[in-house]
Amino acid sequence: MSTLNEDVNVLGRVLGTVLREQEGVPFFELVEEVRTRTKALRAASADARGADTTALQTRLASVSPGDAEGLVRAFSMYFQLVNMAEENERVRRVAERPGPRKEGLEEAFRALAARGLDADAARALVERVELGLTFTAHPTEMRRRTLREHLAAIAAEIPRLSDPDALERVTAHVEALWGTLELRRVQPTVRDEVQGGLAYVPVIASVLPQLARELSRAFHAVYGAPASLPLPLALCSWMGGDRDGNPNVTPEVTRETFELHTERARAMLRECIDDAFTSLSQHASRVHSVPAELGDDEEPWRAALRALYDALDDDAATSPIEPVRALTEIEETLRAAGQRRSADAFAMPLRVRARVFGTHLVSLDVREHSHKTGAAVAQLLERGGRPGYASLDEHGKRAVIVEELKTKRPLLGVGEVPPPELELVLGPLRATRDAIDRAGLRAFGRYITSMSEDVSDLLEVLILAREVGVRVLPVPLFETKADLERAPAVLRDVLAIPAYRAHLGTDVQEVMIGYSDSNKDAGFFAAYWSLYDAQRRIAEVCEAAGVRFRFFHGRGTSIGRGGGPMVRGILGQPAGTIGAGLRITEQGEALADKYSHPERARRNLEQGLYALLVAAAAPREVLPTEWTDAMARATDASARTYRELVEHPRFLAFFEAVTPINEIAHLRIASRPVRRPGPPTLANLRAIPWVMSWTQNRANVPGWYGVHVALREIGVERAREMYRTWPFFRTMLDNAQMSLAMSDDAIFRAYLALAPGEDELARRVLEAREETIARVCEVIEGPLLKDEPRIARSIELRNPYVEPIHRLQVELLRRVRAGGEGELDPQLERALLLSVHGIAAGVRNAG
Repeated sequence: MSTLNEDVNVLGRVLGTVLREQEGVPFFELVEEVRTRTKALRAASADARGADTTALQTRLASVSPGDAEGLVRAFSMYFQLVNMAEENERVRRVAERPGPRKEGLEEAFRALAARGLDADAARALVERVELGLTFTAHPTEMRRRTLREHLAAIAAEIPRLSDPDALERVTAHVEALWGTLELRRVQPTVRDEVQGGLAYVPVIASVLPQLARELSRAFHAVYGAPASLPLPLALCSWMGGDRDGNPNVTPEVTRETFELHTERARAMLRECIDDAFTSLSQHASRVHSVPAELGDDEEPWRAALRALYDALDDDAATSPIEPVRALTEIEETLRAAGQRRSADAFAMPLRVRARVFGTHLVSLDVREHSHKTGAAVAQLLERGGRPGYASLDEHGKRAVIVEELKTKRPLLGVGEVPPPELELVLGPLRATRDAIDRAGLRAFGRYITSMSEDVSDLLEVLILAREVGVRVLPVPLFETKADLERAPAVLRDVLAIPAYRAHLGTDVQEVMIGYSDSNKDAGFFAAYWSLYDAQRRIAEVCEAAGVRFRFFHGRGTSIGRGGGPMVRGILGQPAGTIGAGLRITEQGEALADKYSHPERARRNLEQGLYALLVAAAAPREVLPTEWTDAMARATDASARTYRELVEHPRFLAFFEAVTPINEIAHLRIASRPVRRPGPPTLANLRAIPWVMSWTQNRANVPGWYGVHVALREIGVERAREMYRTWPFFRTMLDNAQMSLAMSDDAIFRAYLALAPGEDELARRVLEAREETIARVCEVIEGPLLKDEPRIARSIELRNPYVEPIHRLQVELLRRVRAGGEGELDPQLERALLLSVHGIAAGVRNAG
C-alpha cells in the first residue's frame, strides 16, 4: 500500500506528463523553473532571499499573459490533486488503526460511559440531540460540475495508483481536466449555487445506512444492549433562501428552490424504492407468518412499496406524504415475519434515507436583514391603521406588536397587491407556506434575522408570517460584539412575552451566533470570548425559562470565521450548552472537500456525530473567577488594539492595495455582491471577502491579530494553566497558531510592494505577527503546531508550490491596476480569477 508521499509523487508525474504532451516541453520547463526557483528561495537564508525574490519576481514579470495563466493553472491543478491524496491518506490512516476508530461512534459511547451514562441515559441523549449541517454558498467554490466529476473520478482511483490501468485512467482524467474550462463564462446564478450544493446529497445519502448501522453496533459494543437508534442528523440549506444582501435571491428563486428540493427528494426516494422492490420479492406462501396488517397480497412487501411509489406520483394529494411511517411498518413487519436480514439489508437503508431526506430533501432556511423585516412590518402596520412604527423606540415597538398579535386580522386589504419592497419580504414566506403544504413541515427550516439587536426583531417575524398564513420560528442572528453582549437580555425579554411563548410552544428556540462579523467587528480574540460568553449566558436564560434551545454556529472554513477542525470546534464549546444539539454551516469548498467521495463523507459525518455526543454529555462548567476576569480584560485590550488598526485613517486604502479585494469585487465569482448596499467602507464589506482577501496574501490578519495583546494582559503562567486545562482556551489558541503557521511573512511582503508609502501599517502588522508567534509559542511551550506534526508538514510541503501562485497574483494585480478603471483584459481577468481559486486550493482555508 502506497504512502501519501508516493501518491503525491505519482500524481505530480502524471500532471508533468500531461503538461509536456499538451503544452510542449518549453512550457513544462517554465513550470519546472518557477517551481525549483521557489523551492530554492524558501530554503535560502534571510539575507540571500532578498536578491533571489527580486530575481523571481522579475522573471514572472516577463512571462506572457498566456503563460501566466498556464502557470496558475498548472500549480492550481497540482493542489487539487494533492488535496485528494491527503483526504485519501486521512481515510486510510483511520481504517488501518487497530481497535475502535479514533473520533468514531464507539469511542463516543465509551466517553459517555466514562462520564457515568448508563444505556438508558445514552439512548436518551442520542434521541435528544441533532447535528444540523447547513449548506451555504462560497465564492471560491466556483468549479464547474464537470471539473468536480473528473476530480471525484480521480479520487476513486487514488487507492489503486499502483495498478497500471488505474494510473492510465487517472492520466486520462488529468488530460481532460487540462483541456476543460475551469470556470463558467458568466457569473453564477443562485440556481447554479443551489444545483452545486445539491450535487453532494447523493454521496451523503449513500453512506447514511452504514452510519446508522455503526451507531447501533457501537452502542451494543459499549453497553451490551441492542438498540435501533435514530441517526441524529439533519441537512439544511441557505442556498436559494439567503436574502441578506443578495438581491438575486428573489421570492421566485426561493419558490423554485423549494420545488427543486421536492423534485430531487421524490426522485431519490423513487430510486430507493425501486431498489428495495427488486430485492423484497418474498411471496406470502413462502413466508411462515405474514403480519395481518399487510393484507392478503401475494407479494406483501412489494405491494406496500408500490403503494408508496404511487403516492409519490399523486399530484392531487391534499396532504404531504409521510414515507417514514410506511417504511417503518415495512421494516417491522419483515422482522415480525422472520425476515430479519432482509429488513436490515433492504428496508432499513430506505427508512434511514427517508428519515433524513423525506420528500423535502433539505430544510431551506430563509434569512433576511432586520432592517428589511422592520421596514416591511412598518408598511403593514401603516396599512392596518397603525402609522409611525419605524419612529418608535424599542419599548414602543414591542408594545405595538404585542397588541397587534392579540388580533388575528390581516393588515393588507382583501386582494390588495403589496408594493414591490414589501413583496420582496412577504414573497419568500408565501413560497415557504406552499412548500410546507406540498412536502411537509421539514421543507422549511427557520427564519433567520441578520443583525438582530433587540426583541422587536423577533416579534416582527410573527407579524410577517401571520400576514401570509404560515407558522415560522424566528432565529435571531447576533453578529457584533455589542449584539452578543446584549443577546442574553434579548432572549430573556422575548421569552417572557406570553404571545411569543405561546407561538414557540414546545419547539426548540434556535439562536444563531455569527463568527464572521464578530471577528471583523472586534478581532479574533475578542470575538472568540464574546461568542463563548454569550452562549453560556443564553443557555442559562433558556434553562431558567424552561425552553429547549440549540445554537446555530455561522462559521466558515477559515480560522478568522470560526473554522478549524470540526471536532475541535464542537468540543471547545461551553460545556453544558449543547442543549437540543447544534447546527453548523458547511460552505462551498468545504462541501467539496468533505462530501464529494463516500469514504470522506462517512468520516466527516462520523466525526461530527462523535463530537456532538461527547460535547452533549459534558456537565455545565464553573470557571474560576480569575480566568473570566482575565478574559474580560484581555478581550477589551485585544479589541481596542484591533480597532486601532482598522480605524486608522489609511487602513482602507492599505487593505485595498495589499489584497485583491477590489479585483474580487469585480470578478464574476458568486451571485452575492461582496458588499452590502452603500458606499465602499469596511463596515459594509461582507465577512467572506474580508477574510478571503487576507488569506490570498497570507497575512491571515483575521485569524490572529490582537492575540499578542490579549496574552500580554493574561500573563504567561495563567495562560499556560488555561491552555492545559480549559478546552475552550486550548481550542482558541490552537486555531490561532494554525492561522499563524499558515501565514507567511515573505509572501505578505511581496503584496506590500503593491502599497508603496504605507510603511506604518505594514510595520504594525508585521511586528504584531512576530510578537504573536513569540507569545503563543511561550504559552504552548514549543514551536507552532508542535502537537500537529502532520499539519505542520503539510504546510511545509505546500509552501514551495503555492508561493508561485501568490507571486503570479502579485504580478497580475500589478498589470490589472496599471490598466486603470477600464474593461479588464479577458485573459488577465481569467488568470487572476484562477489565481484566487488556486491559492484557496493551496492553503485549503479560503474564507
